[in-house]
Amino acid sequence: MNIYVLLKRTFDTEEKISIQNGQIAEDGAEFIINPYDEYAVEEAIQVRDAHGGEVTVVSVGGEESEKQLRTALAMGADKAVLINTEDDLDYGDQFTTAKVLAHYLKEQEVDLILAGNVAIDGGSGQVGPRVAEQLDIPYVTTITKLEIDGGTVTVTRDVEGDSEVIETSLPLLVTAQQGLNEPRYPSLPGIMKAKKKPLDELELDDLDLDEDEVEAKTKTIEIYLPPKKEAGKVLEGELDSQVSELVSLLRNEAKVI
Repeated sequence: MNIYVLLKRTFDTEEKISIQNGQIAEDGAEFIINPYDEYAVEEAIQVRDAHGGEVTVVSVGGEESEKQLRTALAMGADKAVLINTEDDLDYGDQFTTAKVLAHYLKEQEVDLILAGNVAIDGGSGQVGPRVAEQLDIPYVTTITKLEIDGGTVTVTRDVEGDSEVIETSLPLLVTAQQGLNEPRYPSLPGIMKAKKKPLDELELDDLDLDEDEVEAKTKTIEIYLPPKKEAGKVLEGELDSQVSELVSLLRNEAKVI
């Protein structure tokens, strides 16, 4: 079985974000595999171990993403591919990433593609479904369970506190939700083996893609931090007077009603 995982490099969840000259400052910041993508990597490894085949992790970005790809290899993935757009694109969005990934995957023999449900930086959850649409294959999002029996796949997905069971077929793309599994930590032997595993680097030219074909469909106008939260206000007195004061505050100060 040919299994591919779409992987993104994101800020460490403990990292404090700062803005400099209208841009997010990356100097000295720690980066990790997007946490939802870790569930995808773990599930891919488990599927391979159960059904045979090979796991390839793929990322779009700059050379810095090599570290996260090596981490996925240390977890147990077999191969990695970095599609380096650093020299070709000044800016890309979800359309760009999906277009590049789909163009690469069209040339591969794909049985199963796994991705994270969302990236913790952008949080749009667009890339996985966009890739599936361009490949013209089924996709199921926010999955918490995956069972494969031959070419038939039974998927359980999270639907806002409840679950939905879907039966579909391969080839298939799924996006991983928290609860799908417990991602493993790279072991020391895994880290040593990862150094010898193949990590191929491609550019847009290698995919026969022009810059205008993957030009972003969106534009970032401004980046800013949310305002600091002010201290809350405790209402006192009889319940009726508290309700009246609350309504007044919501109307005159918060201006939400």
